[in-house]
Amino acid sequence: MERPLPARFLERPNRFLLRCLLDGRTVNAFLPNPGRLWELLLPGATVYLAAAHTPGQTRLPGRRTRYTVLAVERDGVPVFLHTHLTNQVARWLIDRGLVPGLERAEVVRREVTIGRSRFDFLLRQGKRHLLLEVKSCTLFGNRVAMFPDAVTERGRRHLEHLASLTRPDRRGVVLFLAHTDQVDWFMPDYHTDLAFSRALLKVRRQLRIIPLAIAWDGQLALCGPPKKLEVPWGYLQREVQDRGGYLVILPLKRRRRLVVGALGELSFAPGYYVYAGSAMANLSARMARHLRRRKTMRWHIDYLRQVAGECTALAIRSSQRCECQLAAALNELGEPEPAGFGCSDCHCPTHLFRFEENPLHQASFHHLLQRFRMRPPD
Repeated sequence: MERPLPARFLERPNRFLLRCLLDGRTVNAFLPNPGRLWELLLPGATVYLAAAHTPGQTRLPGRRTRYTVLAVERDGVPVFLHTHLTNQVARWLIDRGLVPGLERAEVVRREVTIGRSRFDFLLRQGKRHLLLEVKSCTLFGNRVAMFPDAVTERGRRHLEHLASLTRPDRRGVVLFLAHTDQVDWFMPDYHTDLAFSRALLKVRRQLRIIPLAIAWDGQLALCGPPKKLEVPWGYLQREVQDRGGYLVILPLKRRRRLVVGALGELSFAPGYYVYAGSAMANLSARMARHLRRRKTMRWHIDYLRQVAGECTALAIRSSQRCECQLAAALNELGEPEPAGFGCSDCHCPTHLFRFEENPLHQASFHHLLQRFRMRPPD
């Protein structure tokens, strides 16, 4: 691999395009990763680019951008983002016998299509064939790596189809590659994609699940051997349920005066408001209701939703009610206002907090999310 080019992240106009500052000029770069990457692509983050051209050309034929994103820096360490090259990393590890459980496996061919699905590799191990699917994992915190960071209907179907193909001479394998060595555990991100997480729990005995941690240096070379991660299946069986806490981010472009139920008329300054709530059953339905404008006014947040812009709901699924703890944590980051909002059934001063800037663009807010979402199993 050529020496990566460090640049500064500016914005992400769409899912597969980054705008970056490279050597004092603004450039566009192809991002071969469909994930949200919210906690990584923060304003000003260092990204690593590769020039997508051959000598004498400004870019490859058919390419609309000259550069490709390889990685992004977090806490001074690169996190690899290129999902296509992650498959090459998996091949490199398999060829050298560095994947636990696949030490004697050999690659027969790449990109095997069976029915409606295409899998990354067909392996042979003794007399048995293995269908291998590789997943690139960039979401981590508190010694825990999670996948996916966005809803993946295709990923869920892949799991279920792969499990259905199991027979005496053939088995499915899912290799999760977490791009950090600062983790000990792997879990599906049931906060973000409950359906994928439930599917993984359902098929875990039919498939071989192998989560590995790998690390990268500043030249994007692998550092040391991979480390196998533990999967706390018992903990997940308890926690992967549609219940727990949630946060709703409500952007307000201009000052608004609203009558909010029994609280009366209130004034809301422009900014980003974050509401903390909980639902110990049917959490998905509760969040979906909060995102809708058309509904019967029932909770304080319903009134603010009528005048807010596009809102974002973030689940913190848990067997424990955690909305008051979420409110206390938000109080350390945002401005609490107004008094009594959303907390009629507890002793908290408020469950609504105002931020000047979008909290999804702030590292401190993502640290809060990770603290509640990525709890090491007890």
